[in-house]
Amino acid sequence: MEIIISNSSDVPIYEQIKEQIKVKIISNELKENELLPSIRTLAKDLRCSVITTKNAYEELVKEGYVKNVPSKGFYVAKINVDLALEEQLNKIENFLDKAVHIAIINNVSKKILKNMIDILYEEEK
Repeated sequence: MEIIISNSSDVPIYEQIKEQIKVKIISNELKENELLPSIRTLAKDLRCSVITTKNAYEELVKEGYVKNVPSKGFYVAKINVDLALEEQLNKIENFLDKAVHIAIINNVSKKILKNMIDILYEEEK
């Protein structure tokens, strides 16, 4: 499982791990009942603390994306894909709302903002 951590990000590492796993679950890259790497294995692979990966998994369990089966490990839980997607769309809307606000107060046109989004979107592909 590929997870990319940015040490220069303001987002805590456990949150980066959690969000990337959520995206993999929502996109069905990680399937229902699939076994996730152990806390120690993931920590070793990502070169981070076991506490960090434990926190990420605990958050995923709280949010219903992952289930913990004692003595067996962490598995992808059955999720409501529509509800999960709605959650992600809400996050996107909040970010875009902030971007639009900054654009408006700085007299950046809608056309320029749309072009910026197009460029950023293409770079991610």
